[in-house]
Amino acid sequence: MSTKELAATARALVAEGKGILAADESTGTMTRRLQSIGVESTEDSRRSWRELMFTADGFAEYISGVILFDETIRQSSNEGRRLVDVLNDAGVIAGIKVDRGTHALAGASGEVVTDGLDGLRGRLAEYHGLGARFTKWRAVITIGERIPSNYCIDVNAHALARFAALSQEAGLVPIVEPEVLMDGSHSIDRCFDVTERALRRTFEELAAQRVNLEGMLLKPNMVLSGHEAPDRAGAAEVAERTLACFQRTVPAAVPGIVFLSGGQGDEEATGNLDAINRRVAREGAPWELSFSFGRGLQATPLKAWGGSPSSLGKAQKALLQRARLTSAARRGAYSPENEEAAVQGSRRR
Repeated sequence: MSTKELAATARALVAEGKGILAADESTGTMTRRLQSIGVESTEDSRRSWRELMFTADGFAEYISGVILFDETIRQSSNEGRRLVDVLNDAGVIAGIKVDRGTHALAGASGEVVTDGLDGLRGRLAEYHGLGARFTKWRAVITIGERIPSNYCIDVNAHALARFAALSQEAGLVPIVEPEVLMDGSHSIDRCFDVTERALRRTFEELAAQRVNLEGMLLKPNMVLSGHEAPDRAGAAEVAERTLACFQRTVPAAVPGIVFLSGGQGDEEATGNLDAINRRVAREGAPWELSFSFGRGLQATPLKAWGGSPSSLGKAQKALLQRARLTSAARRGAYSPENEEAAVQGSRRR
């Protein structure tokens, strides 16, 4: 894929009103989610859940791309069609998570580094052949007493940039995800400082490793108070601080920022995304500001499904409603009244 084609794919992933579904949960994470609704986690049950989402009528109206897990990109639907082809036929771009999770960072207590660079060039070529057109790599930065260290930020930024360079070499658009966790009781000011450090270092590495910025996307956290913080910042402050942080660190050449939901509840993540886009409508920004939500899109429909074939339609309606609300927030047109109407409609069904 040429530089122009990479840029075109990146722009398509942040098309107006659309965002990305993160359906790349590891087997362990997917097992915990299925167990929470009383469903045994098997290859077939995991496929059934993901197929339910991908085949929802109207899915592509709000979703531009789906990040898949290694197991999923190799699976076929009940009708024998490859799930990648199901997505492609609907006009949705297939992507793939390529990191291999986090492990303890040597010499840095309480900090982690993401693994998966060994053999990555070969795996990327295989994924391209299987139909993927973009990739994702997640780095994890924890806020705590005397952490994150510069050492942790440096090694994760280097890995993110190496992943991005290899992805573009393979004709795949990299989604670079340096996530500052919201776990803890830290203030929004502390999150701002750490997010700024992480993003600044990441873009220094991306430049050093010759990554084409027009052919990538950034998947960051919003600038938030810690989950256990007293007097957590509201949506207006989150929007102000998030955009101020990005204006300091994210080059205008990057076509889009696709936020992760990062442990926020459905309403919080959607409300914050809406506040960010409302502020952009007033003040402007050089990037598209969209979403790449996993739990923020899946939690409600997963409960509606409950593993029952008879609840498939109910679950798909719940998914489309969450996607519709998130799309509205991506356009700065969401309101809590929409959320309440969705809840009441779900109860009636």
